[in-house]
Amino acid sequence: MTNLPVDGTPLAADPLTRAVLEIDEYAAGLGWDQPARLFALVDTGKLREQEPSLAAQLGIEESAGTSLTPIEQDEIPAGAPLDEFLATIAWPDAVVGCALTVERLMLPPSAEEAEPAGMTEKQLAKWVAEHPERQEVRMTVAVLRDGSRESALRLREKDSTSEVLTGRSLVPGLADALAATFEEE
Repeated sequence: MTNLPVDGTPLAADPLTRAVLEIDEYAAGLGWDQPARLFALVDTGKLREQEPSLAAQLGIEESAGTSLTPIEQDEIPAGAPLDEFLATIAWPDAVVGCALTVERLMLPPSAEEAEPAGMTEKQLAKWVAEHPERQEVRMTVAVLRDGSRESALRLREKDSTSEVLTGRSLVPGLADALAATFEEE
């Protein structure tokens, strides 16, 4: 878990972890029941150097040091399967990474073991949504071109910055899908 100092800035040494926590805080400020949001991650120093007016508009200060700046992208099309949408993305060279925040229902491993066999995707979604042990979770997952990964998980029932879990491999499938957006064809 990660703690925040008084000013709300994440206490994390790694720029990718800081970016993930910044995006998590942004999403938390919007509340729950939000659509998925996609972010480009750019090198803050290069952004200040190459796009000073954009950096000023974003409130990026000279003393920001080594960091990544998340820039929210256009809205993900409603009803589009996330994996299919991600497969259509190609990032320009200036983008060093990307992140996605998405809300999902999840079950503890004990409940997953009791999953009835042979259900369609629609039946499975209904079963999970009606399961008494279900948990609503917001996942923020980020990857860099160099293969680095970071994730943050926030449970709706423990909706507090001090309860956010972070780790490099919390949501490996989503991290793989994001990493694939950087693969050359």
